[in-house]
Amino acid sequence: MKQVVQNLKTGKTEVVETPIPAVQPGNILVKTKASLVSAGTERSLVDFAEKSLVGKAKARPDLLKQVIDKTKKEGILSTLDSAMNRLDQPLLLGYSSAGIVMEVGRNVTAFQPGDRVACSGGGHAVHAEYALIPENLAARIPDNVDFSSAAFATLGAIALNGIRLTSPQIGESVAIIGLGLLGLITAELIKANGCFVCGSDISLPRIKFANNLGISTYSNKKTLANYLSLTRGRGFDHVLICADTPSDETVALAGRIARDRGSVISLGVVGLDLPRKLYYEKELAFRVSRSSGPGRYDVDYEESGKDYPLGYVRWTEGRNLEAFLDLVHAEKLNAQPLITHRFPIESAGKAYELITGKTDSDYLGVLLTYDPENKHKEKKAQQAAESKFITSESVQLGVIGAGNYAGAVFLPKVKKAGGTSFQAIASTTGVSARHAAVKFGFKSAVSQVDKILEDPAINTIAILTRHNTHGEIALKALTQGKHVYCEKPLGIRKDEIEKIQQAINKKNSPYLMVGFNRRFAPFALKMKHFFNDRKEPMHMLYRINAGYLPPSHWLNDVNIGGGRLIGEGCHFIDFAVFMTGEQATEVNAVALPNSGIYSNDNFQVNMRFADGSISSIQYLSNGSKLLPKEYIEVFCGGKTAVLNNFRKLELYGPEKRNVSRSNFRQDKGHLDVWKAFIQAIKTGGENPIPLQEIFTVSYTVLAADQALRSGKKINITEFTQTD
Repeated sequence: MKQVVQNLKTGKTEVVETPIPAVQPGNILVKTKASLVSAGTERSLVDFAEKSLVGKAKARPDLLKQVIDKTKKEGILSTLDSAMNRLDQPLLLGYSSAGIVMEVGRNVTAFQPGDRVACSGGGHAVHAEYALIPENLAARIPDNVDFSSAAFATLGAIALNGIRLTSPQIGESVAIIGLGLLGLITAELIKANGCFVCGSDISLPRIKFANNLGISTYSNKKTLANYLSLTRGRGFDHVLICADTPSDETVALAGRIARDRGSVISLGVVGLDLPRKLYYEKELAFRVSRSSGPGRYDVDYEESGKDYPLGYVRWTEGRNLEAFLDLVHAEKLNAQPLITHRFPIESAGKAYELITGKTDSDYLGVLLTYDPENKHKEKKAQQAAESKFITSESVQLGVIGAGNYAGAVFLPKVKKAGGTSFQAIASTTGVSARHAAVKFGFKSAVSQVDKILEDPAINTIAILTRHNTHGEIALKALTQGKHVYCEKPLGIRKDEIEKIQQAINKKNSPYLMVGFNRRFAPFALKMKHFFNDRKEPMHMLYRINAGYLPPSHWLNDVNIGGGRLIGEGCHFIDFAVFMTGEQATEVNAVALPNSGIYSNDNFQVNMRFADGSISSIQYLSNGSKLLPKEYIEVFCGGKTAVLNNFRKLELYGPEKRNVSRSNFRQDKGHLDVWKAFIQAIKTGGENPIPLQEIFTVSYTVLAADQALRSGKKINITEFTQTD
């Protein structure tokens, strides 16, 4: 299928062929009929992408500071690689569309195939022939509303949310600053609410356009007396800012024209340095409207389909979509006059030339249209995106998951290691898979996991998806005789680990590798060797300055990411097992209070091992970003080793100290862990991480999580044997 993507590195906006998204639980697959190009959000993204690296740094000093801080901690080369990879990721454009439901995922109850729907959401309602839409981000289109009008629904929901923050009463006066697409829709909706509305804009053509729609206007150049005359000398009850400008003058203008104790709502992106004296003297209420309504940016609402009870939250993001469509249905608002340009998706580049000012033409509503009936072309494109052939390489790789880790870390290392044939890569939407396929030389990009698992040309699977899928995919791949490299953790539930253990404990099993890369890092191996002659238990302290993640982040969702102890803490538990060379016998864990801010991600895990060694893992998300991430100390037999962020290793013996440094790049073993894996496949050697250790670590991680949640010490043997 055709899809519009933006490359932040090159600044190129292009239409590419990608696989049709695979239907997921809680989602619907929509065949797009029309999508709206945003002259605000998308224009800003394209403008940013087209800037040079220096221009990007000037435009986003906050990101530049992050790069500088990362350079100090991880080295210039590691940081440069990471930054360039992030810029090279394809950005999906579009957030408002309309089309026909083709397929519904499990647990979807509100829609069925054949329904006409309006769709919302960045990353979801994208400019593509097919889109995967979460159930809460779609609304059924009334029969008399066409797809072109319905494509405005997201913008309509944004306008409605801003209006609802003012709670306007019939007969009140409302000023609209900014008469672009959002401002015009807002003005029309205010009129439908029975209020007097008056709009302003610096563009005379837009003022004229608004007048033709029957909207009263005034010039920004008018004096205060002119504004007061429009409201019987009182000032406007409410001022809605729909402009897009970094200037603070807009909020100052809003304060001047608002009445005493009136309200000012910002829907657009404007400077927010409020003139205190003006706002203080009038005691004005100022609020920034958060997009399309309650539910926006809430992962549980948007991704997991958990709706808010109507009795408590009347107008959610999804219900605002419905309300806008109902108003169009009732002919309270006509979106058709707002459409100034239509482009077929094949010509999407022209649409972006228009909104970025390259054609010097006036515009308002810019739509992309689609030709979903051309089944022959569609089928041919799909076949081209999924074509493949068998090679004679011994490691025939299929990758499942094409997110940032895949593009920034895993695939560059696999390519550098060599000796691997890149057969196919899959991602849910297909866009990131297609980008990775082009960038790294995969023969095909698909959106269905089963196409990777069932491909006879593939003998090795790399699993780079979210954690809740690891166990199921690994089990399927192993059952089909394919070698598995799973980017930690192996699973987030005990029954998953048990099934995998049963599957691989058979004669002639394929190789199983978990991406515990730190044990393969050069400094880690050197530190391990330093203690090879130990004759007594050791003590290890591992401190991780992990950084804050909001509770809504998928990693903190115990059903998706498993929580940070399982999802990330597994790395450090494995390292303790690696250093001691022993099995953990008991574990306990404690966490700081969450206080409504954290998610059990300020914790300490203490482990005792079979030989009496002990380790303490201190994982913290409440620290300073300026502190390097990882710090390890090991004490044993008159020796001490200190490893600082995998860039500096200090080895203290009884009489001398040895220091090793890596000045330009961190090396956490990502390259060497893959080399060890493919070397084993080719030569028939031992599993690079002994299988017993893989399962021991997996069970220990789950036991530690149980200890954290129960507050009790867990015996690992008993935990492993219990149902």
